[in-house]
Amino acid sequence: MTTQLLSTELLSPVWTHLSEFQAVQGEGVYLYDAEGNRCIDFTSGIGVVNTGHCHPRIVAALQEQAATLLFGQMNCVMPKATIELAEKLNEITPNHINRFFFSNSGAEATESAIKLAKAATGRSNVVVFQGSFHGRTHLTMAMTTSKTAYRYKYQPLPAGIFVAPFPYSFYYGWDEETTVNFCKKQLDLLFQGQTAPEETAAIIIEPVLGEGGYVPAPPAFLQHLREVCNAHGILLIIDEVQSGFGRTGKFFCFEHSQVSPDIIVMAKGLGSGLPISAIASTEQLMAKWPAGTHGGTYGGGSAITATAALTTIKILQEENLLENTVQRGQQLITHLKQLQTRFQMMGDVRGVGLMVAVEFTDDDGEPDAAITAKVISSCVNEGLLLLGCGSYKNVVRWIPPLVVTEAQIEAGLQIFENALEEVL
Repeated sequence: MTTQLLSTELLSPVWTHLSEFQAVQGEGVYLYDAEGNRCIDFTSGIGVVNTGHCHPRIVAALQEQAATLLFGQMNCVMPKATIELAEKLNEITPNHINRFFFSNSGAEATESAIKLAKAATGRSNVVVFQGSFHGRTHLTMAMTTSKTAYRYKYQPLPAGIFVAPFPYSFYYGWDEETTVNFCKKQLDLLFQGQTAPEETAAIIIEPVLGEGGYVPAPPAFLQHLREVCNAHGILLIIDEVQSGFGRTGKFFCFEHSQVSPDIIVMAKGLGSGLPISAIASTEQLMAKWPAGTHGGTYGGGSAITATAALTTIKILQEENLLENTVQRGQQLITHLKQLQTRFQMMGDVRGVGLMVAVEFTDDDGEPDAAITAKVISSCVNEGLLLLGCGSYKNVVRWIPPLVVTEAQIEAGLQIFENALEEVL
């Protein structure tokens, strides 16, 4: 079937495009164009629609809310939906986390977290990790090291950002223990040579690198960061923008490591497609953030986005999506590892829950961006949307909606297997 595409000439060319598919309808893991052609969306809008496209409960809640209140500016009034969302987040976050600030995007939330850390500690510097992605505003660009493209021609960027190695065992070619020990020593060296602990406000880390290659941080390393922060009065910020809200089989990925963050950054899957983000912290830290020193017109004011977020959390709790994520993730990784025995260019298969990666390498074990691009293109042509990532552009990431079924995972894997056979 041939689809008549609308002209896209009025759109800015700064966007990259995985496909030319012009979606008009979404349902679960599927997107449809105007002529009814369907594709399997295993990108989830880059980890946004964890509850699937147009979940009926999300749609119904938004329709009901839209009839009564769309927006109530937080500095002027307090929307009931926002208060209810804060109460719900308080239920699912650690006991010591009990204050919430809302904004619109992951980058905004990250900026908010850094401003809170600086205000609470009186310190200026921040430690990030190689391969990180924290946003595209000027401060968050300075904190982002996953690709030079995100910083290209925008430098110089804000100062006071220092980069430590991330424990990426496959990249180093070491076992996990060796990698973690190396990264511990390098972090200590950073404090000796670049930023003193007493001038460091925060360490911020993604518990699974997102754009940097879908690399899970070993629990031992996250636990070490907690110990370092405790020893020096540094705040530990966990960036759960992509890994949160069930993506790894728990509400937040840091739960796998039993680490207690000082500040949590959240966005993407929080709103099931509507733009909302948040940071969560303690009463004691938030009390050190002077009133009026941060805010925004839309942050916390949209009753629509708050309702979407509140309903998202209820769906995750009530429809066994965390359990489904664990089961479907095991299914996905098991099958991918079976394919790895046949296709040597699949250098590594890794992931947690439904945040799964395949890293492609050439015959010499070096990153192979070309084969990765061919595999993704073949999948897209056959109706499966998959995204790449990684500093070398050689990683395929699997981010299906958490409502995905066993049969839908198998369908996606079959297309992926066909693509591997095609590019050999």
